Amino acid sequence: MLRLLGAAAIAALFATTLPASAQEKTAISITRQPGILYLASHVMETQKLIEKQAAKEGLDGLTIEWRTFSGGGAQTDALLAGNVDIVNTGSGNLLLLWDRTKGRVKGIIPSSAQPVIMVSNDPKIKSLDDIGPSDKIAVPTVGVSTQAILLQMAAAAKYGEDQVRKLDSNTVQLGHPDAVAAIANPNHEVKNHFSAPPFQYIELKQKGVHRVTDSREIIGGSLTQATFFTTTGFAESNPVIIKAVREATKQAVAYIKNDPKGALEAYKTITGDKTSIDDLMAIMNEPGFIDDYRTEPQGTMKFATHLNKIGTLKMQPKAWTDYYLPESADLNGN
Repeated sequence: MLRLLGAAAIAALFATTLPASAQEKTAISITRQPGILYLASHVMETQKLIEKQAAKEGLDGLTIEWRTFSGGGAQTDALLAGNVDIVNTGSGNLLLLWDRTKGRVKGIIPSSAQPVIMVSNDPKIKSLDDIGPSDKIAVPTVGVSTQAILLQMAAAAKYGEDQVRKLDSNTVQLGHPDAVAAIANPNHEVKNHFSAPPFQYIELKQKGVHRVTDSREIIGGSLTQATFFTTTGFAESNPVIIKAVREATKQAVAYIKNDPKGALEAYKTITGDKTSIDDLMAIMNEPGFIDDYRTEPQGTMKFATHLNKIGTLKMQPKAWTDYYLPESADLNGN
């Protein structure tokens, strides 16, 4: 879980992100979470797109360690500790780190904006109005994950701004694969999961599992679910790598749209996911799903405004470009 950052953590971040030399790194680590929201990263890894793009820009021999974390909080903790260089997770974690480090963490480029769906195996829970004090909702990271923030936004809209944290006490932290196992077990105490692709669709195929709400319903449109971000110190010291990540992400998104089956094969190769290609393709064929692999920030200012209103963000950004690198200003986001 991502904790609010103390002075020591921020000081450690600043110490590890000051440019050490003009020499770019030749070995980096990048993190992501489970699921096909991060499909672009699997294409990038199998096709070595970042390495190839870096070589084109004159940086030969770049090696990348891709690491998978169960939640965004663990990823951002690793970034702050200097154990990884770039993370690929949700907008909430990017905004929180941008705020707490006074702009020393910024986005590079998004890679997906698919809807995330809250599901339940409890027949009495048809909407958020049916959630009682004892009902538990699994989210990747309590308080700051995309799913946790969406629940706050939904509570504020439904019950009033003073009830923005009404559902916070219902949330419990579970990685998506563990939450899928909980939903499949009728005796498990967790009967609700604010999920993500492909897990939400796997769950919805189970008997008795149904949709409760989703991100599009709550936010009124698309929302960036996976975005690459890093420290400004790393970006300043490694401009070629930053450019390579941007270009490789664009290439990976184009590849997904041109050959979704090939992209899914890359996903299965990297993750070992036993879901059949046919079932994964059925997910990709959900209305608008492939179109939402996109590199423009979507709905992030709505998130930022909400987080500032409830006091989680101390700084209110004027535009999405405040928390993305200057190199990313051409992305036409919101």
